Amino acid sequence: MAGRMVVGSAALAELVRPASAPDPAGGHRVLPVRSELTGLLPNRGLRRGSTVAIGAGQPRHSGATSLILALLAEASRAGSWCAVVGVPTFGAGAAAEAGIALDRLALVPHPGPEWPTVVAALIDGVDVVVTAVPTTVAASVATRLAARARQRGSVLVPYGRWDGADVTLQVVRGVWQGLGPGRGRLRRREVTVSARGRGAAARPKEIKVWLPGDELTRVIPRASGAGVPSATAPARRLRVVAPAVGR
Repeated sequence: MAGRMVVGSAALAELVRPASAPDPAGGHRVLPVRSELTGLLPNRGLRRGSTVAIGAGQPRHSGATSLILALLAEASRAGSWCAVVGVPTFGAGAAAEAGIALDRLALVPHPGPEWPTVVAALIDGVDVVVTAVPTTVAASVATRLAARARQRGSVLVPYGRWDGADVTLQVVRGVWQGLGPGRGRLRRREVTVSARGRGAAARPKEIKVWLPGDELTRVIPRASGAGVPSATAPARRLRVVAPAVGR
């Protein structure tokens, strides 16, 4: 089943109504994320009412969409509704492969000038709202949306620059694997994800993960010697990489 495409205020209202109904994850203050990502978040998950921004990064390091997919998968699998606003390239096929339940996924690829209204309406009824940040968004609008998420118990995930987020995740480095000498195909990517924020997330952190991994995103184990870790190496516990001084 494809993710629900939302066009127009009437369709939005019809979506928010069922999304507001109780779900298996509704009573939990922290929505789950894959174990490999827990160390990047101050509550080891997506705390209801929080704002978790995804930095867009540089084009050559871009892995933000894969990071969003990995971030949503466990919450969706546990019963939460998710919405993605203003990201027309976000595909339902990739979401399904990542483990996101398509019958609880809403897609609003082109919110238009009513972007703040669309996001606010989704915050009222959807557990996790991912939204691309327009370049013209005013700071006062961003503040109101974050406050609405706190009040409604939704998790707001802005994709792009967003001042004042509880934590900001960003792919800072990435290397594709799968190509051999003159042949092969891109299979997965080794990425370094950084986290910075305020309060409990004030101390910067970094981890390396596969996006995508062997059906699951995995922390890359430390290699015993020089060279690239084996793709068949067993998953290990989260390893936090201390940032370099002055970074």
